[in-house]
Amino acid sequence: MAFVNQNPRQFVREAIEDLMSGQMGVYGIFRHDRWIYVGKGDIRSRLLAHLNGDNALILLQGPTHFVTELWSDPHMSSREKELILECLPMCNQKVG
Repeated sequence: MAFVNQNPRQFVREAIEDLMSGQMGVYGIFRHDRWIYVGKGDIRSRLLAHLNGDNALILLQGPTHFVTELWSDPHMSSREKELILECLPMCNQKVG
């Protein structure tokens, strides 16, 4: 099962800034036909960094939406690895 939250939001500054700061978890960035990136950490902070081009490969793939899951620290890394293996995102297929 991919992301539990099937309520995608547009990958635009306004939608990302609407997120509460300090929420930890995993997130997935995608476009209609493909997962682009799966990551973990402070969701709002990480998504803003990606939107600002911290990983140029993400923006080159034309992301349109993102989804999130809140997770506590001990489980976040294992959930991220699980999602990478399942979704096979273009920009981070290597696990570990």
